[in-house]
Amino acid sequence: MTVKVAQEWLAICGGCEVTILDIGEPLLDLLPKLEFVHMPVLHDHKLFGQTGEATKMEIPQADVGIISGSIHTEENEEVAKEMRANVKTLIAIGSCACYGGVPALRNLFTLNDLFEAVYRGSISTEEAEEPKVELPPLTDRVMAVSEVVKVDFQLPGCPTTPEIVVEALTALLTGTTFKLSDKSVCDECPTRREKKAADGAGLMRPLKMICQKGTDLTQTLCFIEQGFLCLGPVTRVGCGGKAKIPRCIKAFMPCRGCFGPLRHDANPMVDMMGALSTIGIRPTQILDRAATFNRFAGGRNRLRPMPAPRK
Repeated sequence: MTVKVAQEWLAICGGCEVTILDIGEPLLDLLPKLEFVHMPVLHDHKLFGQTGEATKMEIPQADVGIISGSIHTEENEEVAKEMRANVKTLIAIGSCACYGGVPALRNLFTLNDLFEAVYRGSISTEEAEEPKVELPPLTDRVMAVSEVVKVDFQLPGCPTTPEIVVEALTALLTGTTFKLSDKSVCDECPTRREKKAADGAGLMRPLKMICQKGTDLTQTLCFIEQGFLCLGPVTRVGCGGKAKIPRCIKAFMPCRGCFGPLRHDANPMVDMMGALSTIGIRPTQILDRAATFNRFAGGRNRLRPMPAPRK
């Protein structure tokens, strides 16, 4: 017996779809057990009929639905509701679907501000009115999929990892339990910690060399204690895959927070400011704190338009 799968992508770059292809050989073991009835990235199955003859959006009924991307337009919202109505289990894959992702940085501005900057006030664009012909209206803010419909599983990451996708699909096929770790990136980071900022360390640009080439990570001082802004303390672990070493850290780069907050109700900005203060670094050195700490998690009202400054 095969499991029917439907997949759709909303406001997204396509990286999570590439992750599915990156599963490699384990995917060959899964494919005979799966039947894809709707997946735009894989085969041509249109929402309004193959020749556009349908008057209503329709996604075939399936056992499992997978949505990547955040809710950015009214059409995205309609697709998410149609998917939820026709699948038994819904999976949000990637941080855009789970938390709003990078597109949710738009939530720092009103729609009017957005159109003013892009269509009316940009020096590189001819002034024009808001585009309305044959284009779905933008929602007031960018939302995670779970803000619009019930989601059964969330697989975060930008993109998520092949290992997590396999683990989740295997759990569904076998009826076993799937659960994300509630640990932080710091829990799997191999760097050495002294729990204080290095003498005279201020926040430094991440492009500055963190350590000498060939240095063992276990002999390297914690990046944030060196003065590099690393979001490991407030980011869920999981990006390291089988290696169990966070992928940015493995590349000698600070964590950017792509796996999202540790808990559903966590506020990365508040938690990160506390983490910086405990080792003697002033959070006020970060001018754009809201966007920096919620770069991948701006949905669920974590990012909102800033009030106009008082005159």
